[in-house]
Amino acid sequence: MVNMGPQHPSTHGVFRMVMAVDGEVVVDVEPHIGYLHRGSEKLSENELYVQVVTLFDRLDYISNLNNEMVFCRSVEKLMGLEIPERAEYIRVILCELNRVASHLLFFGTFGLDAGAMTPVMYTFREREKIQSMFEMVTGARMMHNYIRIGGVKNDVPEDFHRRMHELIAELRKGIDESDKLLSFNEIFLARTKGIGVISADKAINYGMTGPSLRASGIPMDIRKDEPYSVYDRFDFGIPIGENGDCWDRYYVRVEEMRQSMKIIEQALDQIPEGSTITPTRLVLRPPKGEVYVRGENPRGELGVYLVSDGADRPYRVKVRPPSFCNLMAIKELIKGTYVADSVVILGSLDIVLGEVDR
Repeated sequence: MVNMGPQHPSTHGVFRMVMAVDGEVVVDVEPHIGYLHRGSEKLSENELYVQVVTLFDRLDYISNLNNEMVFCRSVEKLMGLEIPERAEYIRVILCELNRVASHLLFFGTFGLDAGAMTPVMYTFREREKIQSMFEMVTGARMMHNYIRIGGVKNDVPEDFHRRMHELIAELRKGIDESDKLLSFNEIFLARTKGIGVISADKAINYGMTGPSLRASGIPMDIRKDEPYSVYDRFDFGIPIGENGDCWDRYYVRVEEMRQSMKIIEQALDQIPEGSTITPTRLVLRPPKGEVYVRGENPRGELGVYLVSDGADRPYRVKVRPPSFCNLMAIKELIKGTYVADSVVILGSLDIVLGEVDR
């Protein structure tokens, strides 16, 4: 029996795997979660609706804005709120930029998992530019609390369009450089091709979503299948893999970054003038009822089941986190591989423990 985690540098957070090994081969694996448990769902029941947004910031702390948007949409659906068009476009631009930032972090750390030290230097350089843009718009590099129930906190700065177009040009160049550096390196291919394979049927049965599912050849993306916000106004593709292995899960994300920038460019061209928030009372009391709202986050489908009893605090908040559901397949992926492969397989799922443990 071999313990990997919860302090092991390759476990992407405080995650522990107990592996039964025969020499270098993993014959069984038991994942253990709960080291980061903070009770976010229960805490939501004791906060005002406007305060719950900050808890969603901390679930997937690499995809803050995407999380905020799903929760705000659930409250807006319950209340029947109309969102100003300008706010919808700002939300989409920032969420897609957050997707790129998340995938850049994955790119660098996945390279480290496979033994490549240089790619993380390239991707962090590009990600830093995105963080600076977030800081300019929201006032924070992380934990933005920017997307609000009814719209967004404030309008974007005057030079936002110019700086965004400059940023996209720099990101495209940086992603191409990183792609050339790592994707088809023969050692990287040997470490990832044919490793951690999962078929489309099994991926669906385990509840996998997002890039981890699309890598197995299933073109499922909520932005296309059930368009929300203003996603139905944009032309973009859904990258899919062929083999459902570690390399496919990696390269789907590389291509997704390019598609996200395509969405951002279209949104910048289409964004209308107008207000950025529908005025609401500070203390909201949505009508009694329940809703389920889902969104396509960088790691997959984030769902929020929200129940209101008419009070100023949610009666129940239940989160369907993509990392937790994708992690259900870990035993299927790792059994029969080598110990060194288990590091790459776990990395290819791109989990964030904040939403796994909640």
